[in-house]
Amino acid sequence: MSNIAGSYQAADASNLEAGAGHHDVNHGAHAALPGNLNGNGNSTLNGQDKEYHKYNASQNGNGQYKGGAGLHQAVTPGGHAINDELLAIGTAPRRIANPLPLGVMAFATTTLLLSLYNVGVRGITVPNQIVTYALAYGGGTQYLAGLWEFASGNTFGATVFVAFGCFWWGFSMIFIPFFGEMGMYDGVPGVYSMTGVAASEAESAIGLYLWIWFGITTVLLFGSARSSITLISLLFFLDLTFAMLGAYYYTGHKPFETAGGALGIITGFNAFYLAAGSLLSRHTSYVTLPLGSVAVKD
Repeated sequence: MSNIAGSYQAADASNLEAGAGHHDVNHGAHAALPGNLNGNGNSTLNGQDKEYHKYNASQNGNGQYKGGAGLHQAVTPGGHAINDELLAIGTAPRRIANPLPLGVMAFATTTLLLSLYNVGVRGITVPNQIVTYALAYGGGTQYLAGLWEFASGNTFGATVFVAFGCFWWGFSMIFIPFFGEMGMYDGVPGVYSMTGVAASEAESAIGLYLWIWFGITTVLLFGSARSSITLISLLFFLDLTFAMLGAYYYTGHKPFETAGGALGIITGFNAFYLAAGSLLSRHTSYVTLPLGSVAVKD
């Protein structure tokens, strides 16, 4: 009888009864799994065979182990391939932490701050106050989180974080006079104006920019249909925020800006909740937050 815990040691090729042998993708170890692991590497659970590892073992006439074929690709109970290889270091296990809380926290902070400006909190009316925060935290952190999502194999998360990281960089550059975006100097070098003739063209250009992002967010909203209620709600209110702010910059009507700011505040708090719900787990906290998962179960 062989006890399998992290590696396989064969003692009886015909019947390996063990209480372990299932690979846990979250911890990179073999978690205890009640069942019977037969000579083909299949585990019998409640009358159903789940294939985890395939191997062949044999013994000679003296009962000595002669070895067998190499291990095949391990899979989870849901049939997904397990890959713990670290790129460029094939012998070391890869453990990439979940970048979602960091990326969503950066998005939430910058979105909430800009939305507070848009509703006129403390009399702030110049939107380029957001530039420093959007460049460093909103843009940089989300972009890095997106790259980590790529390494983790999460296409949707990588697309969202890289896209919105670049959005904040692009939005910041609009309000930096150095880039000369659509006459932001208003004809006078070094002087920023939001009311001049040249600035009115910039306002319309920003409105078009935000409406395009309304379309991008709509696509992401449909792509999140099987994620969680929290994420769907976040993208829904963000979509409305882009629509209202785009209308404000394009028409100049103040009520659109106020409405966009209010919707942005809802979006920001929604994002904070999503980040907290993803960060607080039963392994790290006594408090957990439900996210309303609607994902398809394996």
